[in-house]
Amino acid sequence: MRVGFGVLGPVVAWDADGHAIALKGPRHRAVLARLIVARRRVVPVSRLVDDLWTEPPPAAVGAVRTFVAALRRALEPQRPPRTPARLLVTEGPGYALRADVDTVDAWRFEQDVSAAATLPPDGALPRLEQALSRWRGPAYAEFADEDWARGERSRLAELRLHAVERQAEARLALGRAAEAVPDLEAHLAEHPWREGAWRALALALYRTGRQGDALAVLRRARTLLVEQLGVDPGPELRRLETDILGQAPHLDPATARGGAAAQVWAEAAAAYDRTVASGARTRLESTVGLLRDLSMTGGGGLRTARQQRVAAVAAAEELGDPELTARVIGSYDVPAIWTRLDDPEQAASIVAAAERTLAALAAGLGAPDDRAPAVEPPDHGAPGHGAPAHQTPGPEALGHEAPGQGGPSHAAPAHETPGPEAPGQGAPNHAAPDHAATGHGAPGPEAPGHEAPGQGGPSHAATGHGAPDHETHDLEPPGQGAPSHAATGRGASRHGAPGHEGPAHEAPGRGTLGHGAPERAVTGHELPSRRTSGYAAVARGSSVPGGDLDAPDHSTLSTLRHAPRGEAAPRHESVRARLLATIAVESRGGRSERGRQAARQAEEIARRLDDPALLAFALNGVFMQTFDRAGLAPRRDATGAELIALSERHGLVAFEVLGHLIRLQARSALADFASADRHATAADRLGERHERPLVSVFTEWYRALRLAATGQAAEAEAAYRDAATRLDGAGMPGLAHGLLPLALLCLRVEQGRPAPTDADLDWGPYAPWARPLVMLAQDHRAEAAAALRTVPEPPRDLLLEALWCLTGRAAIAVGDRETMARARAALAPAAAELAGAGSGLLTLGPVSRHLADLTDALR
Repeated sequence: MRVGFGVLGPVVAWDADGHAIALKGPRHRAVLARLIVARRRVVPVSRLVDDLWTEPPPAAVGAVRTFVAALRRALEPQRPPRTPARLLVTEGPGYALRADVDTVDAWRFEQDVSAAATLPPDGALPRLEQALSRWRGPAYAEFADEDWARGERSRLAELRLHAVERQAEARLALGRAAEAVPDLEAHLAEHPWREGAWRALALALYRTGRQGDALAVLRRARTLLVEQLGVDPGPELRRLETDILGQAPHLDPATARGGAAAQVWAEAAAAYDRTVASGARTRLESTVGLLRDLSMTGGGGLRTARQQRVAAVAAAEELGDPELTARVIGSYDVPAIWTRLDDPEQAASIVAAAERTLAALAAGLGAPDDRAPAVEPPDHGAPGHGAPAHQTPGPEALGHEAPGQGGPSHAAPAHETPGPEAPGQGAPNHAAPDHAATGHGAPGPEAPGHEAPGQGGPSHAATGHGAPDHETHDLEPPGQGAPSHAATGRGASRHGAPGHEGPAHEAPGRGTLGHGAPERAVTGHELPSRRTSGYAAVARGSSVPGGDLDAPDHSTLSTLRHAPRGEAAPRHESVRARLLATIAVESRGGRSERGRQAARQAEEIARRLDDPALLAFALNGVFMQTFDRAGLAPRRDATGAELIALSERHGLVAFEVLGHLIRLQARSALADFASADRHATAADRLGERHERPLVSVFTEWYRALRLAATGQAAEAEAAYRDAATRLDGAGMPGLAHGLLPLALLCLRVEQGRPAPTDADLDWGPYAPWARPLVMLAQDHRAEAAAALRTVPEPPRDLLLEALWCLTGRAAIAVGDRETMARARAALAPAAAELAGAGSGLLTLGPVSRHLADLTDALR
């Protein structure tokens, strides 16, 4: 039976049908209230005794146990005799109420108010109205004089006052000033010292045409403050009085929410409507720009942007202009940090549109340029060689990718060596070093000490942190890829990226993107200048860092064969790179080689064009495709470092935030929480300054993870539940769905406790990996073993290591040696990392401990 609890008024409990549950006497309600105040934490019996009695009687402990027993019977009337309670549980020295967040009215109230803070007025108002409707009187009404309730009562009361005022602001922003007046007047009658409420009331009156009443309200506020508190009104009240007397234009409802900025917006939008024809193509491109900005507001803005994006692409395709379609698709360069798709079907349709547009662009260019060498890439049977490059991700990628679209082949760069693959996906024998492993900036001096045995030190590639030109650093385990040669050094800050402890020792002659310095690879391979023909570069040899000097790079040849002549080439290549980066970002989490191939090609083009914004977008695709195996946190850290340095130099705020969040995740995986803390702080600062509310969602989850990783289990559980409230309405279902139960499961596994078995838990996409552990917790060993045999390999995303660890724990418990061996092999490259911490969300502790347990179980 699902039980609800009410503390926003007299303390009550309701059954699933909303009927009140009899709680007997005031002491029973006091015990229940005290446990709710504790917010799922254990309250020792001795503390309950002290809180219930000023002078405890001799039998006080027995009385508390009697109260608890009676509450259990009332709250779980159908629980069989001698079975453990699931709601009011005994744990250690006391008791805890394991109520879900949405079953306690006070917790739901906080959830609604918190969610409203991230929403625009039209989304915030219904959430605030719903939140305030939960109040039935003063919080913990019958325990107003109890010390244990006083702090919580005050906190909730203050939050309620804030919600009332925020509700009034939302109504004013929506042009509903008349509705705000009655509630504000009642609010001020009880709380006359709140200047923000006086200001809102005066403004509401002014906007309903009651200028005299508005001025009278401000005079009344002044009188109360001066005569009873001895203080003058604050600057906002004084300024409002002056503005009302002068009938300032910015007080007009149409422009009030944003002040002068809103006035500019209103006038510019009106002029745009008057001067740009409704069917003009520029309207479509302008719309995509708005959608891109809207997506970064979170909540309703993100949902709207996602919904309208497909429609905008479809509208562009209808016009039959591939270049316009390419610009529309590629303009949606919204930084992505989470690797599970919010809408796989939509992502597949975007990928398919991008592939069609690539093919249409190539077809529209006509015959190959006769100056380009007529050399075809050899077919080695390896990914990226000879296979159609415009094939959309296969059905193995989350099961939602679109069917292949065909089209001309843009083969993967020959210098790329993919990480360990499934059988048949290995790199060709002639493959050159893995440029992707090191080409995005160094992970910084924090990385040493965190590499797995045999994986070498961190990559000092693009940023040039201390690595001489001839030095290489192998991020791959033995036998899993060629040594990683350094990249161009472009994008590296001359003084190091934020979060790097120490300066970047840049080698002479290494150019940095956008500074006009010579563009040479660390290996000494010359790159084509922006003023040098790409054809000449091919004639000289490799045109990309790490390429083979003895043979042209096949990807570049393919690119140049399809490139238009003259000055149009850079423009064509730029839109092509944006399409490829879009494919890489929207193919995340899958197993298709196409996403990684597209990321490599987009990055190569962006570096060659010396385009900072394009490179930032391409690096986002590279990051999204760096999950083909476990243990790649150092590589992602390097990408984040380059993004930060690049974005700082060129004012790319959104990608600077992305870089900090990537490094937050990577440094967490490497157990370097001091660095992760700095990146969290930097991301929060940028988010606040540039109005990116979604940033704090990720940093709040990180701080819950940090508590879990440092052994503060009770605090971590509460922090996870609080963080989960931020996801409600944030517009990221791919992140939110099932995440809280998974985080709590990982916390329990890390503590050696059984999985939660609540029947109403929604595991979302993580159900296959949770199910065997849940069945084991229910003592259903045979069913758990059967469920384990059906568990798929985890998707290639930020939770890859965590899901493999859960699979490994279940396999140990049921003695499934085959699955144990698979889990051990998959986790081995991540031996130096914290399992799951690379997500920035949750952790199962050191991977090395799980590997040791798997090894012991296999002996």
